[in-house]
Amino acid sequence: MNHLHDMVDLECYHSGEALRLAARSKNTQVAYEKGWQCFVAWSRVVGLVPHEATSEDIVRFLVAMATKGRGGKPLALNTLRLYRSALNDRWRRMGSMSPASAQIVGEVLQGIARLRGDTPRRVKALREYQVLAMLKKCENGLHGIRDAAVLSLGFAAALRRSELCNLRTEDLERKVGEGLMIHLRKSKTDQQGTGQQVAVIEGNSIKPVEQLERWLQASCIREGFVFQTLLRGGVVSGRPLDSGEVARVVKRHAKRIGLNPREYSGHSLRAGFVTSAAVHRARIDKIMEVTRHRSAETVLKYVRDEESFSDHAGATFL
Repeated sequence: MNHLHDMVDLECYHSGEALRLAARSKNTQVAYEKGWQCFVAWSRVVGLVPHEATSEDIVRFLVAMATKGRGGKPLALNTLRLYRSALNDRWRRMGSMSPASAQIVGEVLQGIARLRGDTPRRVKALREYQVLAMLKKCENGLHGIRDAAVLSLGFAAALRRSELCNLRTEDLERKVGEGLMIHLRKSKTDQQGTGQQVAVIEGNSIKPVEQLERWLQASCIREGFVFQTLLRGGVVSGRPLDSGEVARVVKRHAKRIGLNPREYSGHSLRAGFVTSAAVHRARIDKIMEVTRHRSAETVLKYVRDEESFSDHAGATFL
């Protein structure tokens, strides 16, 4: 073994830059890089040296992206905020004060939000009976079997799209007579990668464990990613399912049961579990065991939404 080579590699790995990158998820790194490259491209057009930009230049950039955008399509407010974070991150990594952190930049973003009347897009939650109806519409072919497993497990374990896509066979622990224990290596609320667990019961109607086992058996997946893209002829590729495909699966099957696909996305499965559990009077702490929410306030929001007309304060006198 080349110990000197190993020591050099270890030294490089523990450099400040490597540690900073490791602290962020891959998706965040990609998004920040995209934001920076967008700013660089805009800077070239207006004759600006990117690293010499002032807070006024950042304002000009954000206004341009909010009005003309890239290719003539204005960027969403959340994207503008993400790009601002990307610029802050870039200057921070250069060891300099970021012009994007100036108060005027934040005020301009607030002004854009007010003028647009932008409100955070909130997709609809899928109730348990809707998921069951979707499962009944899934075909018997490999695509249909995979979709059924994605829908049922995503709902039953309240998984985020990234968690579904990154799930591996070694993360599944079968509990005979009880269900399945899912070991999540890393998630949105566990960026340090300490790991989280989600218990999935057998179920009597949606039957998530049965749907998953059917997929693994049909696809002959014994190791690697649980949900993989399919090649022509129904052959698994070995590559993980893209998070965008999870949304497309939900939209496709939502349309099949008569729902408006524009109102649903991959998050509808996770939100659907919370909503359904709230409707069926599940305890908040037990819901949080599955969803892994850090705050009960987030869960209570779903409960309030569903119970707005139940036990209404004016029921006895209106």
